[in-house]
Amino acid sequence: MPRPRTVFLGSDAISLPLLDWLVGPEGSALVELTAVYTQPDRPVGRGQKIQANAIKQWALARGLPVHQPEKITPEVRAAYAASAPDLALVMAYGHILRDDFIAVAPLGTLNFHASLLPRYRGASPIQTSVANGEPETGVSLMRIVRQLDAGPVADREAVRIDPLDTALEIEQKLAAACAPLLARALPRLLAGQLAFVEQDHASATFCRKLTKEDAALDFAAPAAALAARINGLNPWPAAQVELQGQPLKFGLADVVAGSAAPGEVVGADAEGLLIGAAGGLLRIRRLQKPGGKMLSAADFLRGSPVAGGTVFASRPMAPLVDTKPFPVLKKAV
Repeated sequence: MPRPRTVFLGSDAISLPLLDWLVGPEGSALVELTAVYTQPDRPVGRGQKIQANAIKQWALARGLPVHQPEKITPEVRAAYAASAPDLALVMAYGHILRDDFIAVAPLGTLNFHASLLPRYRGASPIQTSVANGEPETGVSLMRIVRQLDAGPVADREAVRIDPLDTALEIEQKLAAACAPLLARALPRLLAGQLAFVEQDHASATFCRKLTKEDAALDFAAPAAALAARINGLNPWPAAQVELQGQPLKFGLADVVAGSAAPGEVVGADAEGLLIGAAGGLLRIRRLQKPGGKMLSAADFLRGSPVAGGTVFASRPMAPLVDTKPFPVLKKAV
C-alpha cells in the first residue's frame, strides 16, 4: 500500500523535532511528507531584513515543496485540494482554516496545541501556562474545528514546569514532546484505531495574544505570582520596570522569605536582586538594560548597582487567562 500523502502546515521552530521525526526512519516508513505550508518571509531583527522562517529553511534543505500564501484564498484552497493530501498536520501555522480546507484530507487535519486541553486555548498557551504558575503543561493532538482549539483530543504528552523554567525552556520541552506524541498516535491513526474524545468545554480556559503592555508589574501582587509572570514573559515581551528613566528588563525570578514595601529594593543576595512584594521578597535572577545582554544578577549588579531603598513603581497587570475567549482581532481566511 502507498504511504499516505502528508502535508505539514506550520510557521514556528517549535515544530522542527516533529518534522525531523516525520522524515526520519520511523515516520517516513508510515507516511510520505509531500509539502509544507508556512507563513510568507517576514522582516526579522533590528535590521528588518526579509528572512525565511525556520520551517521554510528546513523544508528547502530537504527538497520539499514550500507554499507561503499570505491568505488562504479560494485559489489556494483549490490548489491544496487538487494536491490530494491524505493527512494534514498543523502546528503554529498562523492562519485560521475554513471547513472546506479542513475537510480535504480524508485521514484528518490534526493540530498539535501547546497546552493540556481544554486549559489554555488560544494564542499564548506556553507563556501563559508558565506565567500562571502551572506545575505542568503539554501538547495535545486534536482534530481541528472552527471553534478556537475546541476539537476532540486523541492524546496528550505532558511536560513538567520546573520552578526556574522560563517560557523559552518550556517551548523547548514542548517541541521535544511532539515527536513521542506523534510516534504513539500515527500508527493508531493509520490503523483506524485512534479515538478522539470531546473536550470538557465547561473546564476550558483561554489565553490571548501578548502585547508590549504585558511587561508591566504590580508589586502589590503576591511575590510568587510575580515570579511566575516574569518567567512566563521571557523572552517576550519580558517584564520590565523603570530605573532612572530607563527600562530595566527582568528575565528570571523566584521568591525568598522576607518583607518590604511593594517595589522597594532591600538589597541583593548571591543569586539576585531582592524586591518587596506581597507574601515575600521577589528575587530577580537575571536583568537587562537597554542595548545590553540579559545577565545574571551578580554580573549585572557589578556593573550597574541598584541602590537599596530604590522603589520601582507598580503598574496594573492585565489578566492573561479567562474562562471565556478573549476578543478575536484576526479575521478568518
